[in-house]
Amino acid sequence: MPGKPPNIILTIADDQRGTALGCAGREPVRTAAMDRLAARGVRFAQAQHLGSCHGAICAPSRAMLHTGWPYFKLDPTLLNEHGLPKDREVFIPPTLGQKLRGAGYHTFATGKWHNGAHTLHPSFDCGANLFFGGMADHWFTPVYDFDPSGKYPVESCRTAGGFSTEVFAQSAVDFIRSRNGNEQPFFCYCAFTAPHDPRTPPDYWRRQYQPSTIPLPPNVTPGHAFNSDFWNARDGITNEEILITQAQGRIYTRDEILLGTPRDPNEIKRSMAEYYGMISHMDEWIGHIHEAAGEIGALENTIIIHTGDHGLAVGQHALMGKQNLQQHSLNVPLIMAGPGIPRGVVSDALCYQHDLHPTLTELAGIGAPSEPFQSLVPLLENKSTGRSHIASAFENTQRAIRDSRYKLIEYTLGGKNFLRLFDLENDPWEMYDLSGDAGLRGMVGTLRGELVRWQAEVGDISRPVCAGPA
Repeated sequence: MPGKPPNIILTIADDQRGTALGCAGREPVRTAAMDRLAARGVRFAQAQHLGSCHGAICAPSRAMLHTGWPYFKLDPTLLNEHGLPKDREVFIPPTLGQKLRGAGYHTFATGKWHNGAHTLHPSFDCGANLFFGGMADHWFTPVYDFDPSGKYPVESCRTAGGFSTEVFAQSAVDFIRSRNGNEQPFFCYCAFTAPHDPRTPPDYWRRQYQPSTIPLPPNVTPGHAFNSDFWNARDGITNEEILITQAQGRIYTRDEILLGTPRDPNEIKRSMAEYYGMISHMDEWIGHIHEAAGEIGALENTIIIHTGDHGLAVGQHALMGKQNLQQHSLNVPLIMAGPGIPRGVVSDALCYQHDLHPTLTELAGIGAPSEPFQSLVPLLENKSTGRSHIASAFENTQRAIRDSRYKLIEYTLGGKNFLRLFDLENDPWEMYDLSGDAGLRGMVGTLRGELVRWQAEVGDISRPVCAGPA
């Protein structure tokens, strides 16, 4: 960008799916600040994460955002909070914060950093209320003060003095206000732990969403993937049905036992109400962060982004978590506004949340690395229509790829390969499998070929796609 480098404010949610936005028009959640941001910028409605073979999902997603590298090429120390190993050399590519810092930015972080203190230290000049874990009680979050030496011994940990969302957002507000009158560009990174469970929104926002009034999505089903008694007692079930369910049952993580099976619709409604309350509370405080930029007169030269690390099922497809390749878990919010960015645009271009890395380095005048993540600047300037296909992974059992309309999910279990094909244009809830439609065999073949190409590009050699027809 010509002239003075823009400031950058980046907020990231933990578990917010891309449709959990008021401006998306699909769910009854109130997000006034995010809606205002979208009205004066661009919302990428089809943004998603690349996935991983790592159950937590959040750590790999954030690592890809910060490094610009695909999951399959990341050092394992980026995928947890435990830091450097003592028995081997580690190569960590320069992070987004590190690149901006090297270009003259004053860099600040607060909130969740799930990629090891050894990567936070070179990325930021300062910070406050840093959380190195994956999840915590929002009222009793263990945090650290910023340590210029990069050392964070356990004895320096303390409990944050308030609700996590408010503590992290207020830290960002205080930092932005401290930049009043300072000409040095800044990068403010605020990573929330909301709306991740335990979902305990403050009373005001809890009261705004009554479970009895929450409509259930049409793809909510009772589900029995985690109920062995159901399968043992059932007669006439097909072998394919068992294997598909078991393949999805590989996601037997903590998320999936938050509710019992079969799923109780009233319990799903309660979970959704709490989920929305957490999002609206976070949105309120995101608004305070944006207001702080206005208070110091920095709004016109600040790129403001809101995104999420991954989505969440909360009852859809009988699932509760994000360890799956359905759209509710892949799709993430991605909104950006600021100098040089079109206003009021909704883009359906296929993109990754991790494309923010080359996008922000390009907008900051540093240059944009390419492949597999791509700068969104050509899309913002109407010089590109984006990718033709986009793919994601989960463990070694599932791979998914889609184009602008069709999406293929492959499941592998017990040496067998199974497919599901969805028409996202006519079936956005992914309820009707079209893989058996003879007229779509060519599409299945095309998508499988693109999936093989993508796996080679990102280094996904751990799970080859089965050759030939499924």
